[in-house]
Amino acid sequence: MSNEAAAQFNIHDAKTNLSRIIDRVERGEEIVISRAGTPVAKVIPLHRKVNRIGRGSLRGRLVLAEDWDAAEVNEQIASDFGASS
Repeated sequence: MSNEAAAQFNIHDAKTNLSRIIDRVERGEEIVISRAGTPVAKVIPLHRKVNRIGRGSLRGRLVLAEDWDAAEVNEQIASDFGASS
């Protein structure tokens, strides 16, 4: 999760927007529920779909072709994106 503050809803708005809140939580967001401006609960995802916590978190999971950075490969990628030289 980022260092941004969690979105906050008062109890009435949370009841009114529960489905939207759940949608946001399913996408990984944390939501704080407040009563009279005082935080009383936090709704968080049960299972993260992606748990990349820092550099190297995919180590051992990716396989790169030996020519991944060859000039021909780079030219083909540039061509695919319309940026050929």
